[in-house]
Amino acid sequence: MNLYNILIVEDEKDIAIAIEAYLNNQGYKTFIANNGVEGLEVLEKEEIHLAIVDVMMPKMNGITFVMKLREKFDFPVIMLSAKSEEVDKIMGLNIGADDYVTKPFRPLELLARVNSHLRRYSRFLNMVNKEEVNENIFTVGGLELNNDTKEVFVDGNLVKLTPIEFKILNLLIQNVGRVFSSEEIYERVWNEQAINTDTIMVHVRKIREKIEINPKNPRYLKVVWGVGYKIEKQ
Repeated sequence: MNLYNILIVEDEKDIAIAIEAYLNNQGYKTFIANNGVEGLEVLEKEEIHLAIVDVMMPKMNGITFVMKLREKFDFPVIMLSAKSEEVDKIMGLNIGADDYVTKPFRPLELLARVNSHLRRYSRFLNMVNKEEVNENIFTVGGLELNNDTKEVFVDGNLVKLTPIEFKILNLLIQNVGRVFSSEEIYERVWNEQAINTDTIMVHVRKIREKIEINPKNPRYLKVVWGVGYKIEKQ
């Protein structure tokens, strides 16, 4: 049973009820507000650990609500918006939202994002309480690599990599945004001069199959054609 409280700020009743049903089924306790004003009222009464906030709402929209929320709270915020509202997405992320889901969305995708953010937030709280930071944990979006336990998680779910796959991903995730050639990856992982780097392409494909929702349209492990591979900044 989850011990997290989630606030849903959404003026479309059907969407709010649907999100609530999926979250309740996962064991989360939920609170629904029809607009930003009602959302602030909930925050005054309840301890909230994550908020799912629509952008377009009456009385007080999602952007204003998140700005006011961030004056007091640091829990994760996932914003909901239509595809046509790209400006709202950028603005929402700039003023303190942690993630963005486009309508219409798949419930399982939203649940995965919720689980991922709560997992990281929980670890953050534990680190604050212990006054320590583990420098061997690397996260990019919903992707997390733990160099101590040699574990990889995607949206909170454990992914099993071979030792070589782990070493390749470890190299890339510690250097987010940097492009590594196949030769450089080979020499760093195998600690020997690169002669035949075809194996790198095979390993990259297998890593993608394990960490990407859609390996053919990867979110994390990108190819820079003619140059090499990188972990994309999120």
